[in-house]
Amino acid sequence: MIIGLLQLNPTIGAFAANREKLLAAYREAVARGAEFVIAPELFLCGYPPRDLLLREDFIEANAATLAETAESVGSVPLAVGHAGINPIRPGRPLTNAVSVLHEGKVAWQTTKCLLPTYDVFDEDRYFEPGARPGIFEWKGIRIGITICEDIWNDEDFWPERRYRRDPVRELIQAGAQVILNLSASPWHLGKETTRLAMLQQVARDEGVPLAQVNAVGGNDELIFDGHSSALNGRGEILSLGKGFEEDTLLVDLFNGDSHCIPKPSFQPPEKLLFEALSLGLRDYVHKCGFQSVILGLSGGIDSAVVACIAAHALGPDKVTGVAMPARFSSPGSLSDASDLARNLGIHLQTIPIEPAFEMMEKTLAPAFAGRPPNEAEENLQSRLRGITLMALSNKFGSLVLTTGNKSEMAVGYCTLYGDMNGALAPIADVLKTEVYRLANWVNQRQAVIPPSSITKPPSAELRPNQMDQDSLPPYPVLDRIIQKYIVHHDKKSAIVNDEAPPEVVSDIINKISHTEYKRRQAAPALKVSPRAFGMGRQIPIAQRFKASP
Repeated sequence: MIIGLLQLNPTIGAFAANREKLLAAYREAVARGAEFVIAPELFLCGYPPRDLLLREDFIEANAATLAETAESVGSVPLAVGHAGINPIRPGRPLTNAVSVLHEGKVAWQTTKCLLPTYDVFDEDRYFEPGARPGIFEWKGIRIGITICEDIWNDEDFWPERRYRRDPVRELIQAGAQVILNLSASPWHLGKETTRLAMLQQVARDEGVPLAQVNAVGGNDELIFDGHSSALNGRGEILSLGKGFEEDTLLVDLFNGDSHCIPKPSFQPPEKLLFEALSLGLRDYVHKCGFQSVILGLSGGIDSAVVACIAAHALGPDKVTGVAMPARFSSPGSLSDASDLARNLGIHLQTIPIEPAFEMMEKTLAPAFAGRPPNEAEENLQSRLRGITLMALSNKFGSLVLTTGNKSEMAVGYCTLYGDMNGALAPIADVLKTEVYRLANWVNQRQAVIPPSSITKPPSAELRPNQMDQDSLPPYPVLDRIIQKYIVHHDKKSAIVNDEAPPEVVSDIINKISHTEYKRRQAAPALKVSPRAFGMGRQIPIAQRFKASP
């Protein structure tokens, strides 16, 4: 049987557009010889729809789209994900469902059994879990159809499992001869290799062919990477979808062994990260109805990397950089910003904030009398830059990108209503050391980013001779602390070492704890790590917990 895998990019709530995209890809797959076609989890409504699922009109549109899609499906079945209706009470009103459409109607339906409620997932909030996974018989073959998380519970792959049930094992015991999985599996660094290894283990364990179709695209903070795959019963790769772009795969699950891929060829991590961030930025801008972006160009490495991502994602003509010098801005910062803009081909505006800064100093002088300059004056500069960017955004309709990285966000080295202003924070889940790796990767072919932007000591340039390392450990040390404390939830004792003595670790943890209120007000950050500051991390602002030694 030739299976068509439609690795597509849906837009949440764009029911008509999603339907047309699905049907166009379905017709192409059928024309190429597909005998059974599958599309991603919750494709018709887009994933994750979150509290739109609580709206009656949203569910009505979902149901109408399912019926309209079925009318256009012919003799080749199409399995697609959507929000289903749970008829059983008591229970949640909806299900995470897959319907097989055939000859103009909904021929069969199954429901997701394992509902994730960790990290960015909150499916138990909306859906009733399925009592049992489903088998659909087609052309004499018993097809076990699962939905995303249902396949992520193999006892041989995971040392500790989240669920007592294994829907795949249940399907095999019920006589399934092939396993299909419809997914919307979000990406973070390394996810593509973990996912494929897990699927290979499942195929080997159960001894049956397996195919997974994964969504692709960006929806708010989440990025879906595609990398759909098809495997034989020995876990060998028959086909592997492209990363971070739409793709249609056709694979013969039972007679394709002679065409196995000997080894998966994923891109280097820096390229994967760059492509993921580009996709997340592009989809956020376009799905929100914008065409262009604007960002502050400081001459530093963070704004340089964000500008590179934006130019790649949208095209240089859709990106405007703004240099906003004041008295502490170095001449090198201005020239680096100008060189970067010229190298990328993006627009550059220079709007000095010094006159406005002087005016604010005079305005506040009576209130500040008798007190020495401190972060109040420093933050004035950042806030004036934020005001400038927002004014340009309002006038010209460009979406503002913030340029702070994860290391800064962790310790609060960012200014509310200043450099945090904006609609999207593309690298707010990218550690400073990773920013350097991205910059060096960008410059491998051509020195797009001025070398001095990479080599000069990081500085906010808000006071004379200011350097980030005046009050922070070196970024490699800081980033290891952040990784251990934020991602791995390690205790202080597991973090302390020669490079990070107890007093340094305590200071960084205190900074992380005391700036939660800032992160709650930050722009959405594209999630590219296992634990981002955003929808998957829920920490109270008003709390007094002290990390144990």
